[in-house]
Amino acid sequence: MKFPQAHTLQQIATIINSEFIGNPNFSVLGMNEIHVVTPGDIVFVDHPKYYDKALQSAATIILINKEVECPEGKALLISDDPFRDFNKLTEYFKPFQKSENTISSTAEIGKNTTIQPNTFVGNHVKIGENCIIHSNVSIYDYAVIGNNVTIHSGTVLGASAFYYKNRPEGFDQLKSGGRVVIEDNVDIGAACTIDRGVSGDTTIKEGTKIDNQVHIGHDTVIGEKCLIASQVGIAGCVVIEDEVTIWGQVGITSGITIGKKAIISAQSGVSKSLTGNTSYFGTPADSFRKKYKEIASIRLIPSLIEKIDKL
Repeated sequence: MKFPQAHTLQQIATIINSEFIGNPNFSVLGMNEIHVVTPGDIVFVDHPKYYDKALQSAATIILINKEVECPEGKALLISDDPFRDFNKLTEYFKPFQKSENTISSTAEIGKNTTIQPNTFVGNHVKIGENCIIHSNVSIYDYAVIGNNVTIHSGTVLGASAFYYKNRPEGFDQLKSGGRVVIEDNVDIGAACTIDRGVSGDTTIKEGTKIDNQVHIGHDTVIGEKCLIASQVGIAGCVVIEDEVTIWGQVGITSGITIGKKAIISAQSGVSKSLTGNTSYFGTPADSFRKKYKEIASIRLIPSLIEKIDKL
């Protein structure tokens, strides 16, 4: 998430009431999670296990809960609770805005686009040309939808990320300030849910087709011309490359990559990254060839036991 204009390190420290290490005029351009940071961004870290990863990332401002040696060319924001203060910054730069109308006056809707009754279009949403948005769709603030997109009834674009910190008093949600971006010629079925990014974009690229009742988690990127069948669940921060086919009831864990032109059979459970141009099935998902060998071996077990019993 980039800020509307550059801020100084001192200005950001004032917003969250924190100390800082670095030039007070150090330029701050935005804030992001570690997997999408770029120079000028703030990233937060609150566990020693991840200090080095954050300090060596592309981010140039580190919101951290301990004073450490600051890498050259970077700055630190020292906070007793970086998670809380990252939320403060999200609320400051992307506050919740009540919508006065079913279709916000700040929404931009292209030529020949049809929006059926009872659909909600939030603030600063952009919808391209020749789209069909069916009834009872909810499109939250700042979503971007390209041209020739069809979205069926009951789908929600832009719900908050499922991202929580477990505190003694209960779960604390990391607030979402990102977007959902749907590119051209995408079809989305009924009753799908696509969460917005925490600070970046959840993106569905051109030509992808999504069946009914599919869930896509925050900051996930779906490539071009993918096919995703009903009841697939994709966790956050997943990268699915172009022309991947995912059949029904597949579950995919967070933070992994599915390679180009991979095919994942129904009811598979994907727990690690998979290379492209290969067909997979099973839980945990693995190549067809390997799984068939495993199944064949398992089928031999009863006869082997019989032979052993006869000895």
